[in-house]
Amino acid sequence: MDDVAADENSNGTVDSQQMREFIRMRKPTKNNSMKDMENIETRNGMDSPEISTPEEEDDEIVKNAAVFQQIALTRVKNHAKELKKQLIDQMDVQLSSMMEEYIVGIEGVRVPQKYRSFLGDTQTGEEKKRKKLPCGSLPEKEFVVRNSLLTDLFEINHIQTIYHIFIAILILLFMNTMVEDIVDKGRIDLEFTLILWAFGNLQTVLVTWVGMMFFALVVVYPAFHYWSHKRLTIVDDSKRLVWDYFWLACYIFYIGAAIWIPLKESLVHNLPPASAVTLLMEQVRLVMKTHAFVRSNIPVALFYFNQRQSRDERTSVEDDANQAPCPDFSKYLYFMFAPTLVYRDRYPRTRSIRWKWVCFNFLQVVGVLFYLYFIFVRFCVPVFRQIGHEPMTSKALVLAVFGCMLPGTLVLLCGFFCLLHSWLNAFAEMLRFGDRMFYQDWWNSSSYATYYRTWNVVVHDWLYTYVYKDVYELFGRRNRLIPTLVVFLISSIVHEYIISFTFHCFYPVLLLMFGGFGVLFSFVTNVDPRLGNIFMWLTLFIGTGLCMSLYSMEWYARINCQPSFDGFLEILIPRSWTCLMSSQGEL
Repeated sequence: MDDVAADENSNGTVDSQQMREFIRMRKPTKNNSMKDMENIETRNGMDSPEISTPEEEDDEIVKNAAVFQQIALTRVKNHAKELKKQLIDQMDVQLSSMMEEYIVGIEGVRVPQKYRSFLGDTQTGEEKKRKKLPCGSLPEKEFVVRNSLLTDLFEINHIQTIYHIFIAILILLFMNTMVEDIVDKGRIDLEFTLILWAFGNLQTVLVTWVGMMFFALVVVYPAFHYWSHKRLTIVDDSKRLVWDYFWLACYIFYIGAAIWIPLKESLVHNLPPASAVTLLMEQVRLVMKTHAFVRSNIPVALFYFNQRQSRDERTSVEDDANQAPCPDFSKYLYFMFAPTLVYRDRYPRTRSIRWKWVCFNFLQVVGVLFYLYFIFVRFCVPVFRQIGHEPMTSKALVLAVFGCMLPGTLVLLCGFFCLLHSWLNAFAEMLRFGDRMFYQDWWNSSSYATYYRTWNVVVHDWLYTYVYKDVYELFGRRNRLIPTLVVFLISSIVHEYIISFTFHCFYPVLLLMFGGFGVLFSFVTNVDPRLGNIFMWLTLFIGTGLCMSLYSMEWYARINCQPSFDGFLEILIPRSWTCLMSSQGEL
């Protein structure tokens, strides 16, 4: 037992001596607390002269170990703080770099032009870099590669579902007609006689269209080319002025002939509604394109002549005349078929033609025609075909008008989708025409001013470029009211011209609604967007219902009722009025 105790004491002494030797030999690092080290050295210096016992030395070792433990903990704590600061700084740098890259990436994304109105940005990067226009000047139409709005919206499942709903409604109308034929006739009678009748006499329409296109290509371009070249060789100013006025008179005569000849063909052959409206709309399109080409290139020819007069020429007159700024025939030919009414020498083009997309759009046109057929057969014809055969009370008339509001709006939507989306996209794809913004989000309009600008962008661009801007320059750059009224007047007259000669009567319903109430509503702008959009849709429902019912009544009145006037009065006074008054007298 004593030996064990002696061994333990000896081991403890050795351990104590080794610990003291270790403590003396260990040097403090740079991160140690200097204050604690000084205290230890002071304490060791004070205790060194004294002879300490092993127990005291053990206590001193424990105290020194505690001090060094505290020093180690302090060092770890300081190191942790430094590490935390470094990590925070590093994370801040990395997050800042990531956010900057993210923002740069977002700015680099090319947002389609049609969506920029939703984001409050309606200008492209080039437009922002461009210098500001002079005071009072109006911007030009810009063509860029972009899809139609519905083309992109149909990629969204929610919007595509609405498209599927309309297809389902078409199928239901088709099934309803089949069931009604089985119940009434005992068989399925899908002759679609209304469509065949409405598009009757198409050979006359085709022959007349070929004639219009032939004269637009063979007469207009050669005449303009000859005028622009020949005037460069005329030295005398008075003779040049006579030359210009002569060709101006020829141009006016051509426009009159381009309006009168197709109109006469429509009246002589008594074309049915669909054939007549097709011919008249194509006539208006060609006249607008002809004016666009002439109006766009006359300033170029005049500018070239002025430049020629101002510079010192070294070439002969004949050589210079061969360089007159008349565009190539290929450019004019492309413009005559392109789905735009604003002339440019060049348009943005796509790389290839997607023939499946072309066929799909033409298939949609056919589907819309059947849609319109079912709407008229189910909601219009049964209500108004008895006018002149049976008396119609005022109560029945009011109910018929309100009953046509929903079908009339469907006709409006079908016409929009058929012409401005499917038809124009099909031709744009075949011609690789890049700018397909034929309309904008007119359904979100909160005012009629926005609705008129976004409903039909193709016609709006023509009116803005060749009517509004010219009248704006003519009456002063600070007066915008007169150009706006002139645009409304021309647009309403052309719309009424097509409707009147389609139905072979003058019933100015559309003229009053578009040129009257439409003009007044266009000045109402400072309203709540939601209330404005509700008001727009409500008035569209009422307006289309009135147009559909009143024009249907007039059509069947001219079929079933005897004329009450002779000559020109028979055309001016609606026959439905006299027919309804006579039926009221019978009651």
